[in-house]
Formats: sequence, C-alpha cells, structure tokens
Amino acid sequence: MILTAIWVYQAVLKIKKPHGLFWVAGCAALFFAVQWIFVQLNIVIIDTYQGDDIGAEYDRSLGSVGDRATNEKGTGGIFLNILYELLPPLAGFLSVALVRAKFILNESLTVATLFGGIKEMFVSIKDSFKTSE
Repeated sequence: MILTAIWVYQAVLKIKKPHGLFWVAGCAALFFAVQWIFVQLNIVIIDTYQGDDIGAEYDRSLGSVGDRATNEKGTGGIFLNILYELLPPLAGFLSVALVRAKFILNESLTVATLFGGIKEMFVSIKDSFKTSE
C-alpha cells in the first residue's frame, strides 16, 4: 500500500494536479476498502467450500483465522490458497491504477497507462538513498 501511495503521489506531482494529497489519501482509502471487500469475499468462498451454513445468525470474526485452510489437497489447494492471499492486495492495486489512469492522469485505459510510472518510482526511491560526497 505504501508503494501504491508513493506511485499515486508521484503521478500527482508530475501533472501538478490540484489537491494532490487528497487524491493520495483517497486512493489509499480505496486500496484498503477494496482489499477489505476481497478478504470478506475470500472468507465466504472458503466457508462455502467447507460447507458451513452462512445464514442470518452466522457471524464469522476476522480473528478466527486458524481454520481458514481449504479442504483441497495437492496442487489445486496450494494454488487456491495462493490466490486467496494475493487477490485482495492485487484487487486494491488495480482499483487504484484505474483511478490513477482515468481520473488523475485523464488518459485512456490501456496497459501502459495502468502500470506506467512504476519503474520510475523504483528508480526515484533508489536515488533517494544516494548521498552526495
């Protein structure tokens, strides 16, 4: 999330968008909201696989994560668990990328505009650690 906020901040600085910090804060909130929604979706999917009754009285807390393993064995279960771990942050990043491309940069939605500026962000982070002698 921190790298995503830096990425949006650099885009705001590059085009000199007014109220840039509000855009960065909004994108950070969007990242967390989308990530929370996808975590909730993962919980529902896992509970459905396990056969738990998801009714009106069902209240699963996020603190009870010890039994979240799927009953899948072998390669399929490994890939499902990896998908459950990576999907929330990936969905958060993609939602921020959409907002950055469409509303901050005002460009069309292409792969280049969605993911543009990531390399420059890492270069500027690397350069920020250099000291002058």
